[in-house]
Formats: sequence, structure tokens, C-alpha cells
Amino acid sequence: MKAAMAMGIGAANGTFRTDWEDHSWNRKTMLLLPYTYFHVTLQPPRHHQLIVCSSSESDGAKGSGTTARGRRLLKIREDKRRREYDRVHNYPAWAKVLENACKDDAELRALLGDSIGNPELMRKRVEERVRQKGRDFRKSKTGSVLAFKVSFRDFNPLDSYIWFEFFGSPSDRDVDLFGSVIQSWYVMGRLGAFNSTNLQLANSSMEYNPLYDVDKGFKVMPSSFHEISDIEFQDNWGRVWVDLGTADYFAVDVLLNCLTVLSSEYIGIQQVVFGGQRIGDWEEGMTNAEYGYKYFKI
Repeated sequence: MKAAMAMGIGAANGTFRTDWEDHSWNRKTMLLLPYTYFHVTLQPPRHHQLIVCSSSESDGAKGSGTTARGRRLLKIREDKRRREYDRVHNYPAWAKVLENACKDDAELRALLGDSIGNPELMRKRVEERVRQKGRDFRKSKTGSVLAFKVSFRDFNPLDSYIWFEFFGSPSDRDVDLFGSVIQSWYVMGRLGAFNSTNLQLANSSMEYNPLYDVDKGFKVMPSSFHEISDIEFQDNWGRVWVDLGTADYFAVDVLLNCLTVLSSEYIGIQQVVFGGQRIGDWEEGMTNAEYGYKYFKI
């Protein structure tokens, strides 16, 4: 028995068909299988021509009744519903505790920011804070992620107070640390460090071994602090009286630079006010330690 068989792929209906031609009986049998379609042209005797056509991706998309954009939108809606379900039914207890704590803690609220409601992002931000500040959260405040405010109220550099508002009442350790910073600032000013008329290296490049004119530095007009008071604390407020003498305002920039790092790393400061006679709830003459009064002697 002599026979010929041909197979092919077509684009008409996406099915597979096998043709079997029996030349001895002159019969032709076709078997249909899923997914492909063939087209066979027979030329006697026994010469066959196979024509193959493949369906395009766009035809398949049209056949499925959906588009790529529609499938993406459907996936987005499913992900949104899944996240909402997880938020309601599988929201971690620790994340709820942090959210509740944010209502009364401005610093924590600033730390978490727009991550509230996203436990994974909240966890990452808390871990980053732990890496920067350490794991011991029970000790006294060691810094603030918020920049403090700076304002001036009729500031007279020869006779004015500088006020400091902290996030909480400073501990004895905080008083010593903060007082040491102000004391160091005063000692440098007393020795003429804040003299803007002798900044020979401020704008020089160190690549070419700059020269320093010692005669010019020696002959420059002195510029130094005159007086400073002890630093006083009442609850979360502190103040110090200063007479900057002939020192330049450059000294104020240096102080604020120091306080910026001090607030970020060690003692959280909310604001610094230059000038003014009475700020916050400061009570003049109140020096009782039982009511939160402390001081650091310069």
C-alpha cells in the first residue's frame, strides 16, 4: 500500500490536522488535533506541496478577548485588594504600636513619615535608626532627626540671652555635655578665634602648599569675647547670657554648626532663640532643684 502523509501549521483556526492519503484506494483521511492547522496541496503523482502559516501574537491576543493594558490593570487591582486584605487581617502588632506612638511623638512621626501603613518600609526605617543610634532605646534621648529652629528677637551681641528649648528636661549628663560645648565656644572666642579679618586659608587650596603670613596674623586687630554667664536650665529650657565683645558674628555661625551636630547625635534641641527677655514658661528667680532647676558653671 502506498501512502503519503503531511503535517502543517495554519492561522485560520489554530488547530492541528493530519492528512493521510492512500493512493492504492484513492482515499484521503484527515485527523484533527488541538492547537494547529495545516494546509496541503497534492500534485499527482506523489508530489506534495506543504504550505505553513503561523498565527501572530496579536491575533492570539484578540482571540483571548483581553489586551496587555487590561491585564496589567487587572493585576494592579488584584495586588491592591491583596494589600488591603493583608493590612486589615495580617497587619503586624508592632506596626500598630508604632502608629499609635506617632500620635504623641513628633520625632517618631518624622522618622516614619510616609511609611505609616507599610510595615516593611516602617521596619527598614527603624532598622536604619538602630544602626545609627544603637539598640538601647531606654537611655536618655541621644539626638533628634529634626533640625532645630533658629530665630532672633532684638539680639544685642553685647548684652543678650541665648535661649535653648530641648525635647525634654535634660539629664545631669546632658547638662554637663551641653555646658562643655558652650564653655569651649566661649574659651575660643575669648582667645580671639572668631576674627573674620584674618581668614587667610579659608578660600585657599591645600594642593599647592599655601603660605601663611604670620606677620599679618600678628598685626590684625584683636577680636574676642568679653563675658558669659553660667548656663541655667528650667525643665526643657536653657539660657546663657553673653557679651560677644569685639568678636564677629562669625562666632554665631560656629555655635550653630556645633549645636546642629550636638542636637542630631546627643541632645535633641527644638529651637534656639537669640535675644528676648523671657521665652516659654521661664520663671525668673526660680532656682529650686525640686522644680527642675539646674545650672552649669562656666
